[in-house]
Amino acid sequence: MKSIGLFGVVLIGLALTFSIGGGRVRAQEDDQLRTPPRDSAERKAILDAVHAEYKEGADQPAKFTVNYLKVHHDWAWINVTPLDANGKQVADPAPLLFHKEDDKWVSKELFGIGDANDQVGPFEPSPSYIAALQKKYPGLPADIIPRKH
Repeated sequence: MKSIGLFGVVLIGLALTFSIGGGRVRAQEDDQLRTPPRDSAERKAILDAVHAEYKEGADQPAKFTVNYLKVHHDWAWINVTPLDANGKQVADPAPLLFHKEDDKWVSKELFGIGDANDQVGPFEPSPSYIAALQKKYPGLPADIIPRKH
């Protein structure tokens, strides 16, 4: 067996440190409330999922204005305004909830949850609406949900 020498051992040690450390940084990032940067792969993946949700209907938006976006523990809450190719609004702003499953952002239902008399639900989430949502989706972090003012 050929000896790799001290230099080789040091290089392997550095490679393992960066490899393990990189995983630790990713785990710490997942454990923090964040807004993915405009040009990030995570934001693009979430917006691709938003586009998939709007594929039905006659006025399919070409793009979206992101009014709100928070991500934590593989959950994302986003509020978008759908726009046509010229930037004209084609529908009212809408909230959407996604959960990352098998590296894909999957849409989750926001309507018809909690008190049937709650007319604003996900548009202005009340504490009772948030509690009902967390009951339906265990593990959903409340900090991604915009607070009712």
